[in-house]
Amino acid sequence: MLKRSSKTRDVNQIAFDVVRLSTGEATPEPVPEKNPAAVALGRLGGMKGGAARAKKLSAKKRTEIAKKAAKTRWGHGTKS
Repeated sequence: MLKRSSKTRDVNQIAFDVVRLSTGEATPEPVPEKNPAAVALGRLGGMKGGAARAKKLSAKKRTEIAKKAAKTRWGHGTKS
């Protein structure tokens, strides 16, 4: 199950912020800039990761992982 953010906001809070931004009473929060070197390094590792892991695993182990993922996703055999 996906974890949800605990920072849920009420519709009224969102509307209040929209009005404040549109009237110029508040400025939007600045978006922090990412370090391009860190982004490139993370992408490089991410691009390698899945292929390297698949190469390392046996066919039997990959099948077990895929079956477990399918059961988790579709809920087969988890009903009580």
